[in-house]
Amino acid sequence: MKKISIIGAGSTIFSQKIINDVLLYEELQDSCITLMDINTQKLENTNRLLSRLVHDNHLPAVISKTTSIDKAIEGSDFIVIMIDTPGTGVLKHDNLIPKKYGIDQVVGDTLGPGGVFKALRLIPQVIAICKKAEQLCPEALIINYVNPMAMITWAINEATKMKAVGICHGVKGTVRRLADFLEIPQPEIDYWIAGINHMAWVLRFEHQGRDLYPEIWKKLGRPAPRGTEKPLVKEMYDEKYRIEMMKATGYFMTETSGHLSEYLPYFRKRNDLIKKYDGYRGWDGTSMYYYRTIGKKRIKHDVNVNKMSQSKNPVCFSEKSVEYAPDIIHAVVSNKIFRFNGNVRNTGLITNLQQQACVEVPCFVDRLGVHPCYVGDLPPQCAALNRTNINVQELAVKGILSGNKELIYQAVMMDPLTAAVLSPEEIRKMVAEMFKAEKVWIEIPAK
Repeated sequence: MKKISIIGAGSTIFSQKIINDVLLYEELQDSCITLMDINTQKLENTNRLLSRLVHDNHLPAVISKTTSIDKAIEGSDFIVIMIDTPGTGVLKHDNLIPKKYGIDQVVGDTLGPGGVFKALRLIPQVIAICKKAEQLCPEALIINYVNPMAMITWAINEATKMKAVGICHGVKGTVRRLADFLEIPQPEIDYWIAGINHMAWVLRFEHQGRDLYPEIWKKLGRPAPRGTEKPLVKEMYDEKYRIEMMKATGYFMTETSGHLSEYLPYFRKRNDLIKKYDGYRGWDGTSMYYYRTIGKKRIKHDVNVNKMSQSKNPVCFSEKSVEYAPDIIHAVVSNKIFRFNGNVRNTGLITNLQQQACVEVPCFVDRLGVHPCYVGDLPPQCAALNRTNINVQELAVKGILSGNKELIYQAVMMDPLTAAVLSPEEIRKMVAEMFKAEKVWIEIPAK
């Protein structure tokens, strides 16, 4: 019996998907699954539903809940971390303060002022979990879902001895998007994708040995139907940012268009450019639009979870989701090799990116753990764009781990979008205002 700990299990959407998929594997149906969260109401909702799933399907798995990190991870084989920032109050500061200074973020959780300050709040918490794991389960595999993915996974690798991999479904989503666009079944696609999280590059995209890039270019040349308000399912009219960057670099990128536009200096610095490329999506200029939308979906999901857990009808399995964590766990336990794109330390894997940075590369996993693949050089233009983001990540991680606030300011100063809009003096003023507004959530000592 393997022990799987879910830290941040009050996120019912993620927890339900991951545990559902874990229990779909026969080899994992006797797992001991511990749910941990500090929000007791959300924790109870998740526990009730998943306990019903186990009971109603007559499985030997054991589901337990706790608000204690120590109890959750003691003796664990796998620790899935998916904690999040506390509520929308702090998110307003992440996004509305930069917006006041002209920094127009969409989500604000990966790079830029919002991403750096989210890292400030979450890296100390994640490192504390991993330090406890060093004592209570040193052989466990840390599976990190927390954004900003690259910064947090980098910090785990830098500050702890735990084996860790960061996972994101952006690669899988991109492959599905392009496969649908070309009307080719996704399982028939062969691909090789590498770079950094939220800015990896589709280096090869093939079908039965045939390079599909010429077909992508040809199909993108078709004009959109007159009067189109929303994109057709199999078209790409809502991917203007990604298409523009493919025209500029020659390669498709692995982040949805609006999100991607935050990591670049080219678009969100002017309202006319935002209007031109955002298209039908209707972003309102701050990530609060995104979080309001997600918040409504989460509330609706929580209501559905409560109904399911209290229903007299049996709780049935859902279809397998796109999440990698269950497949990774299954591969380690069963020794059946699984391939995925993971976020790992750059130990010479991508040779023209900074060593020790967090890179997203193809990985294989088996009983011996996660095995990242060697990629070599990225195309120089792709590596150059990745480096602009890695510069921010490196300074932020060093600043947080050392408690040096000056490095935090310098990390934001290196952000491509921020640098395209503000002077160093204006950036310093904005960062100081964010520190003051968010001081109750930030553990970094003043230096």
